[in-house]
Amino acid sequence: MISALEQIDKTWTLAINSLHTPFTDRMWMFFSGRTEWIPLYVLVIILLIWRLGWKKGLVMILTTALCILCVDQFANLIKNSVMRLRPGCDPGMLERGLYVLIPSGKNSYGFFSAHAGNAMAFAICTLNALRMGRDAKQRPWKGLCSVYSVLIVVWAVLVGFSRIFVGKHFLGDVLTGFVVGLIFAEALSAISRLCFRNRPRP
Repeated sequence: MISALEQIDKTWTLAINSLHTPFTDRMWMFFSGRTEWIPLYVLVIILLIWRLGWKKGLVMILTTALCILCVDQFANLIKNSVMRLRPGCDPGMLERGLYVLIPSGKNSYGFFSAHAGNAMAFAICTLNALRMGRDAKQRPWKGLCSVYSVLIVVWAVLVGFSRIFVGKHFLGDVLTGFVVGLIFAEALSAISRLCFRNRPRP
């Protein structure tokens, strides 16, 4: 059963990875980068502080950072435990025509994708933070949350799938990363909401 799922994962990974052109190569390299998205993170931080105020905004920013740290460390733990080779380190995948844009480097294990997990964790944590407050269902916040939810989740999905196109991860690595990021984000967001709810009023 596991062997069959692994073969399906490899087949779908190769099918997705093969859909490349010079333009999409540049696009996926951009989405797969880290420093390229610093302006986005800064804008979201500003938005959270504007939306929630300094104290609550700072708490949610720290919650998001903690969530990303947890997902990242959990990914490293699982990678070193499962020891599944990245597609770019798998001779069978290379023989079947895997297109590699980013070499695997020192870390040859790839299950699961920390990029996908971190991106989804960031998206869900910040979205949950924006939804906090009594006026969350009123205009203009309702409209802003709706637009932000679509854009940030699409961004997270593109970041995750970019790892397939550059040859760093299997489809299963990315999908697992999405699920792990979502679980951590929802759990830590729930804890934050509970803390705010139980905080005594001055």
